[in-house]
Amino acid sequence: MQEAARTGILLVNLGTPDAPTFWAVRRYLAEFLGDPLVVDTPRHIWLPILHGIILNVRPWKTAANYRRVWTDRGSPLLANSQDQQAALQALLLEKSGKQIPVVLGMRYGKPSFDDALGELSKMQIERLLVLPLYPQFSHTTATTTFKRIDEILADQESPPEIRRITDYHDHPAYISALTASIDEHWRTAGRSEHLLLSFHGLPKRYIKNGDPYEEQCEITTSLLADELGLEATDWTLSYQSRVGREEWLTPYTFATLQTLARQGCHSVDVVCPGFSADCLETLEEIALTNAEIYKQAGGGSLTYISALNTRPDHIRCMAQLLHEHAQGWLETTATESAPEPE
Repeated sequence: MQEAARTGILLVNLGTPDAPTFWAVRRYLAEFLGDPLVVDTPRHIWLPILHGIILNVRPWKTAANYRRVWTDRGSPLLANSQDQQAALQALLLEKSGKQIPVVLGMRYGKPSFDDALGELSKMQIERLLVLPLYPQFSHTTATTTFKRIDEILADQESPPEIRRITDYHDHPAYISALTASIDEHWRTAGRSEHLLLSFHGLPKRYIKNGDPYEEQCEITTSLLADELGLEATDWTLSYQSRVGREEWLTPYTFATLQTLARQGCHSVDVVCPGFSADCLETLEEIALTNAEIYKQAGGGSLTYISALNTRPDHIRCMAQLLHEHAQGWLETTATESAPEPE
């Protein structure tokens, strides 16, 4: 009897520098900001600015920010992503009784897509499920992810069949996990006067050019507010991480916090639904820098509610997404363990 085709899973996140140093951050930013799907300014204009100015200035500040949250295991994003990979693989084994390879790949930095897809190739994968941990779709995240994967697979002698999970901004399991995480925080730590839902920002012209990201952020927020039973005055949607002078999606998170403080709001909870794992943008930008901005504007305590990370309901959400998109692949995966790479 012919052995069933092997299925592998590529778990994807954005990426991180190898160390909180100028040169490591510079390498990372060069790759990230050099991607034309991230910054779509014409190359002949953008690249001289990037290499002549930005990469000589910005890495100093970014490296200092990373040092504020760096861990013994490296960057928080890498450590949390590795934990998610291990938890997902364990759950799939528990549910199916089969060794289904789950490999982590970062769009920028390490572990690279080249390394991750090479590892899966050595496992003789014939079917590939790609799960980017970006709940809301954007060309700056999902499209560049799939484009790079396709480029690598095109060079393989026998590339696997591929299925892609493009977003899950309104998936019931995702909304349920977010709701539970906020509810549990409020039950154990108390509830602040206001809830701020902060998403990563994008230049407004990207939305005008057809990127659905803003609409999906609004849908996520509306569903979450409904599940939490919130009134319109209880919460605010905002966007963080603006860079440069160009207008980005508004309202900006830092400006919203300043406004709340000046209006007499003495405490605020902040959750970042677009980040599947805690990282620089949540642990440093929100929990430290924006907390300082809020306090300086006259506010009181800013409490950051952690990302979903390895919450069991979050890992179950990932598994459910994979099963829904696998359409039988995971059930027909061979029961044997993957062959050891040579």
